[in-house]
Amino acid sequence: MRAVTDDPDTAASVRHAWSASDRYVPRTFVQPLQRFLDTEAAGGVVLIVAALAAIVWANGPFGTSYETFWGTPLRVELGGLLHIDHLDLRAWVNDALMAFFFFVAGLEIKREVVHGDLRDPKAAALPAIAAIGGMIVPAMIYLAFNRGGDGGGGWGIPMATDIAFAVGVLSLLGDRVPSGAKIFLLTLAIADDIGAIVVIAIFYTDTLAAGWLAGAVAGLVVMALLRNLDVRSLAPFIALGVWVWLALLESGVHATLAGVSVALLTPAWSFYDPRRFASDARRLVDEVEAPFADDILTDDELDRTESALAELSRLTTETRSPLERLESGLAPWTAFVVVPIFALANAGVPFSADAVADAVTNPVTAGVALGLVLGKPIGITLATLIAVRLGVGVLPRGTGWSHVVGLGMTGGIGFTVALFVTGLSFDDPVLTDAAKMGIFAASIVAGLVGLAMLRSVAAAATEDVEAGPDAADAAA
Repeated sequence: MRAVTDDPDTAASVRHAWSASDRYVPRTFVQPLQRFLDTEAAGGVVLIVAALAAIVWANGPFGTSYETFWGTPLRVELGGLLHIDHLDLRAWVNDALMAFFFFVAGLEIKREVVHGDLRDPKAAALPAIAAIGGMIVPAMIYLAFNRGGDGGGGWGIPMATDIAFAVGVLSLLGDRVPSGAKIFLLTLAIADDIGAIVVIAIFYTDTLAAGWLAGAVAGLVVMALLRNLDVRSLAPFIALGVWVWLALLESGVHATLAGVSVALLTPAWSFYDPRRFASDARRLVDEVEAPFADDILTDDELDRTESALAELSRLTTETRSPLERLESGLAPWTAFVVVPIFALANAGVPFSADAVADAVTNPVTAGVALGLVLGKPIGITLATLIAVRLGVGVLPRGTGWSHVVGLGMTGGIGFTVALFVTGLSFDDPVLTDAAKMGIFAASIVAGLVGLAMLRSVAAAATEDVEAGPDAADAAA
């Protein structure tokens, strides 16, 4: 027999977690941090802080230690089975840690394709076409400055939009931006990510080891078979994911694409039918509650209660799809850990007078900066206009052409993926630093101008509403 205790202090501690209490530390530090992390702009703010920290580190009194630290070799060996000795700390961040970033991006893409805005071809057509225009025109502007030169391989740098910063800009405007416009930009950014992934896979692969590539494909095939056999344990999938990453690393295809490949194989449907959850969960809750009518539980009753709780936990977990569980669990880690570490490892550019002077006159800087600031809004707006005129798509409700231009300018914020492609494009540190300076300058200009344009459109719309229908008729 086991006694059932009813300790008021214990019950209170369950109801009121320490982090939600009125004590000094939770109230002063923990709760404000929780509120900040729940905001849409939080990821962008942390990313900015990490990038600024990298710049201060690279330009401070200990600036030489920046490259020394991130250039430190890190070898991994596992008997005769595994031997990786050609990566330094920065390469481990870019090749391994960023695989988690691309994994979450792949999960987001699959969710949108299966359940979200990309599910409906008509709804997805307009932002997808806009994204294509927003990739082609920046690449053309870049090549206009660099075709045939040492920096010609960097044409993919100004093609990418940074979702975190773009969402951060829109979050500053709140509900002054129509919800349709927000969905348009988010869908465009997702389609932009798909384009960037394709470009990296096809155009930024130097050498190709067919045997290793076949090994990676074999790992993905086994993963697909396990999924179709309804294997629910994560262990074999994690092991296969590591194998696919290693095989791609050795094949010459960029290893981060392992994250996208595995994400696209992640089940988007729950193992347990959500329509059955309510009735089955109610039965299990009744089984848990029934023995507590008495003050004393027998061992058998306690075992049945624990078994019912375990089953309830399993049902609760498996009613959510693996894709949803993984995305919600990993998204905060990528936003607040992976991407900031990536920025810390890659954003440290020396801003000496000579370096800035060289960058200003470098065609790589001009190609990247103008590709983002001019190419993105021109490409997005022009492609959207063509699609609407051809009847392929219609503008979202409440969204005008001024919104499209402002959103196109916001799309010129190219940070995370742009820096990533920079690392793939150049071995020359001069070209790398020139591209990074172009990314920084363009992202700042695009963010501020995009914010100002969208705010101006919102203010004009508010004035029209306040002026009433007569003013609107007169304006028409």
